[in-house]
Amino acid sequence: QVHLVESGGGLVQPGGSLKISCAASGTISQIYDMAWYRQVPGKERELVALITDTDSTKYVASVKGRFTISRDIAKKSVYLEMNALTPEDTAVYYCYVDGHGTHEDFDAWGQGTQVTVSS
Repeated sequence: QVHLVESGGGLVQPGGSLKISCAASGTISQIYDMAWYRQVPGKERELVALITDTDSTKYVASVKGRFTISRDIAKKSVYLEMNALTPEDTAVYYCYVDGHGTHEDFDAWGQGTQVTVSS
């Protein structure tokens, strides 16, 4: 079974920066896509950024130019560097990974980390 653990969330002032991390554990033979989603109460979870197994990246329009997704396959980790944060970025951020375990493909979610942008 694959587990994801996020870290690095917290309170930051508008215009500030924050980097969140996610580390995967368990039997993983190959990682395909890694991504960050976010959700605010009363709204659907939205894809924020994705990085593929060929290191292609995709971002939701509202974070382009401000957020950067990266990953370290050796550490089975994915990161989200967030700059020029605004109150609209306040949400619970969830890590997502899909890949292949011992015998079958899997997809896994982290427990979420709260990011609050406020003065």
